[in-house]
Amino acid sequence: MELEGVEIEDTFAEAFPIKVARVLITAVNEKWAMTAAKEMTGFGTSVIMCPAEAGIDRIASSDETPDGRPGVYAMICTFGYKALDAQLLARIGQCVLTSPTAAVFNALENGEKEFNIGFKLKFFGDGFETEEVLNGREVARVPIMGGEFVIEKNLSAKAGVAGGNLFILAKDQMAALTAVEAAVEAIMQVEGTITPFTGGVVASGSKPSSSKYKFMHATINEKYCPTLKDKIEDSELPADVNGVFEIVINGVSEEAVKEATKIGIEAAVKVPGVVKITAGNFGGTLGEYKIQLKEVLGL
Repeated sequence: MELEGVEIEDTFAEAFPIKVARVLITAVNEKWAMTAAKEMTGFGTSVIMCPAEAGIDRIASSDETPDGRPGVYAMICTFGYKALDAQLLARIGQCVLTSPTAAVFNALENGEKEFNIGFKLKFFGDGFETEEVLNGREVARVPIMGGEFVIEKNLSAKAGVAGGNLFILAKDQMAALTAVEAAVEAIMQVEGTITPFTGGVVASGSKPSSSKYKFMHATINEKYCPTLKDKIEDSELPADVNGVFEIVINGVSEEAVKEATKIGIEAAVKVPGVVKITAGNFGGTLGEYKIQLKEVLGL
């Protein structure tokens, strides 16, 4: 099957359950809101070695934020609520409280779990902290050198989906990079999703374990490495493909990940040089969610 003349493989992306928190960071302008959000979501590409998967969801306009300032939605994902609680406290306390003019609000409705992160961080005020209700939200105000740090007392979390993905195969590396950049930019408009890898792009897509090294938990997905396609017998790359990048998608729900997959593919196939779109799976052994490319595109 094809879309815009690009082959769409009839396959699925294999995704798995994860716990998700979503917060809104506001600041005096978009620059400082984004700076704080990026710092908070750093070292958050993959739970293979990172303590959490994290990323920017989307930019918020001042008319939708509790304090009427520009903002950025961000998400943090871990395998358990206890770990998520610890990551929220550490990342917000070290990366957002310290950022000029920043404030933090809950951005997840109908959460299954609440963490009293704001209540804990207020004690940084050493007795000078205060509490109030701001536009229906219980917040703490902490006096700091830069003015005040405002944070909602409780932040919510719920079960989400991680590991949704798509592979973009193109004639050369630059065409693949242009396409993956377009796809990431499009996905950023999908509410409740993130692409947690660097710049949203995975250059080193992997497989679980190793064919050679027993001590490795993950290694290269050699079937999709352009420099190996003439050196192995089971390469999945067509002869005219010399550039491959992956996008990993996490979301607050399976529906959100499906929508992001659809939007990402539709953006990527418009780029000249893209040959094929496929996805990574391991026969259903890695995760319980199967994001069918044909289904999400309505093909």
